[in-house]
Amino acid sequence: MDDWRNGGFGLYVHWPFCQAKCPYCDFNSHVSARIDQRIWADAYIAELGRYAAQVPDRVLNSIFFGGGTPSLMHPDTVATVIETARKHWTFANDIEITLEANPGSVEAGRFAGYRDAGVNRISMGIQALNDPDLKRLGRIHSVAEAQQAFDVARTCFDRVSFDLIYARQDQTPQQWRDELRQALSMAVDHLSLYQLTIEDGTAFGDRYARGKLRGLPSDDSAAEMYEITQEICDQMGFPAYEVSNHARPGAQSLHNLIYWSYGDYVGVGPGAHGRMTINGQKFATENELTPGRWLQDVAAGSGETVRTLLTAQDMAEEYVIMGLRLVRGLDISRYQNLKGSPFSQEKLTYLEDLDMITVDGSQLIISPKGRSVLNAVINELLAE
Repeated sequence: MDDWRNGGFGLYVHWPFCQAKCPYCDFNSHVSARIDQRIWADAYIAELGRYAAQVPDRVLNSIFFGGGTPSLMHPDTVATVIETARKHWTFANDIEITLEANPGSVEAGRFAGYRDAGVNRISMGIQALNDPDLKRLGRIHSVAEAQQAFDVARTCFDRVSFDLIYARQDQTPQQWRDELRQALSMAVDHLSLYQLTIEDGTAFGDRYARGKLRGLPSDDSAAEMYEITQEICDQMGFPAYEVSNHARPGAQSLHNLIYWSYGDYVGVGPGAHGRMTINGQKFATENELTPGRWLQDVAAGSGETVRTLLTAQDMAEEYVIMGLRLVRGLDISRYQNLKGSPFSQEKLTYLEDLDMITVDGSQLIISPKGRSVLNAVINELLAE
């Protein structure tokens, strides 16, 4: 009944607006000239109250403002969300409150306001450390602006993470090696390093389908960049704790660990997803995608459009999909408790013999070799 306690309890708040839509982005983000912050704050207040009535008396381990571009939120809006959450749930002594930020100068000027509102961690979307590649990625900031915003963030926050994308157009392994060393010389305690993926429904996806997205690295070159990432981050004290995330010891993202450890989290805002355990049953929730329609739905009583009761099979599969992303792996006995039956010993032995996994007591750990083909390992484990 209390399996979620193994992962903790978090709150995800989706802010759906951006100044411009990046061509690689498949997140639920929209460009809007006018945003009434008071209306949005009131909608978040209403949704938090609705969810808190369903999962009361919990300790909240993290809040994450994602998007979109949450650094377009007014600090008062952020403060309203945090104070409303505090009213409904008990904050953990070490609660992590993260806000995603883009490095434009307007957003950077708001960092002190976010700190005063209660934010204690910034995650900055820098994405590249050279201006031509930033332009290709559709980013509206320069490297100089990113550095300036990063420096401002460091004066306001002890914990500052930033994102980079590699395997970009015309990027070589050596160029990535040099850029990564530069990034790690800047880094405070955490880096998210993502390989560029071409998603359907994005501008890059459309260009790729027409054969006009040129210069993408070969699979071998992208794989080499992944290996370079592991090697250099290890050397410089930022080992991977998840497939795409690296941190100094003790500086892992608590909020993301809730996802990967299969905890519970409330998701509010357009397109936000959640996982909530109510009376021993775990539900998956989804919100209306369109911002205007979400506001209307909230005014009518609920921004949530889908609530699905998860079966034992669903929960076990989700735990494997999330848990194997972590370097520490997953708990085999927890999987068995969720599903009601154990992993096939034959499959575990087969994957161990291939050096894809390691079984250490009750812990199932993906090997470095297995991590490069993680989806195939997961599919093998979950195949009936």
